Amino acid sequence: MRGIWRWRHNPLRRRTDRIEAWVALTAALLIALGAPFAGWSAGRAAHGALLETVRMQHQERHLVWATVDRLVSRAPVDPDPETSSQRDAHHRVIARWTALDGSAHIGRLAAPRPVEPGERFRIWTDGHGRVLPRPMDVSTAGTHAVLAGLGTAAAVGGLIEGGRRLVVGQLMVRRFRRWDQEWERAGQDWGRADAGS
Repeated sequence: MRGIWRWRHNPLRRRTDRIEAWVALTAALLIALGAPFAGWSAGRAAHGALLETVRMQHQERHLVWATVDRLVSRAPVDPDPETSSQRDAHHRVIARWTALDGSAHIGRLAAPRPVEPGERFRIWTDGHGRVLPRPMDVSTAGTHAVLAGLGTAAAVGGLIEGGRRLVVGQLMVRRFRRWDQEWERAGQDWGRADAGS
């Protein structure tokens, strides 16, 4: 800071140097204070919206028992061990279930574990028996909100830094133009021993 303070009274300081210093200070303050505030605000708003989604999903989705009718024939052997292990984690079956409204359903489902015909497992459905993914929980909503806040803070910081670089780039163009004008005024032979200057 002392070096910057002394630079204020340097006779070689140009107007563009002063502008660049103020732009850098403003950008640093905005990044240090504005970006975290924007991230906190976005994370808080996202958390509120996600908690409302959690509440709605828990009201609309229900666990029901599904009974396996038969196993779906397996797909051909996959030479990729990672893909085949992922597929084996969810076994496809034809199962029956009854919705909360009393309607009976049958369909193809992914069983959470290896099952045999007649076994039961739980699935999430809406009130009419349509199979749905498991509802979001509060900890997942919190994680998503934190990620939204961090992403917003990083984006705001990047935008501020990008704006600072654009301004500094324009200042450099202005400096180069002024230097070109000064060299034009000095003439082609400035500084040469036989130029008489």
